[in-house]
Amino acid sequence: MVEFLIPQEQYLEAGAHIGTRQKHGSMRGYIYKARDDGLHVLDLKKLDERLRMAGSMISKYPMAEVFLVGNKDNARAPIQKFCELTGATSLVGRFTPGRFTNPAREDFCEPRLVIVTDPSVDRQSVREAFSVHVPVIAFCDTNNATHYVDVVIPTNNKGRKSIALMYWLLAREVMKATGAIANNEAFTATPQDFEA
Repeated sequence: MVEFLIPQEQYLEAGAHIGTRQKHGSMRGYIYKARDDGLHVLDLKKLDERLRMAGSMISKYPMAEVFLVGNKDNARAPIQKFCELTGATSLVGRFTPGRFTNPAREDFCEPRLVIVTDPSVDRQSVREAFSVHVPVIAFCDTNNATHYVDVVIPTNNKGRKSIALMYWLLAREVMKATGAIANNEAFTATPQDFEA
């Protein structure tokens, strides 16, 4: 029996498992089933596994060099809260081309790890990270292509509650892995604190 990071019901209430009607071939292995109404349902075991993996991976980097990218409105608050708690760097809003690849730019930065909310919406940052050999962790829905993504976290990356829950869980796992908190009980932030 798999022990989830949070009660399974919490994933379900946030809609973290609800995909789209479209399915990209690279996401096939993360899909649990297709419902009668055509919506694809993501595999919660794989979501949970990937969150653990990502939390462990992120903790091995200097947090100021971990960049979170999100151009979606409902990703801004969760990303900013994650960065406030962990010390990671926030890049919300429009990602300007050349940010990771053109040292002549005033806003040029050199991340060591990039986390994106949606690899379709945030594709410019994913491509640039790939071109400078920086690993990418991405929240991927059933319709996302996973080219250039090193760690796929299969989840609903469209819903406000789902995105907030993902960043909340990831922040908790990173803080445990870095020793910032001793256990889950020491993490006082709530998923609601991450909502837009």
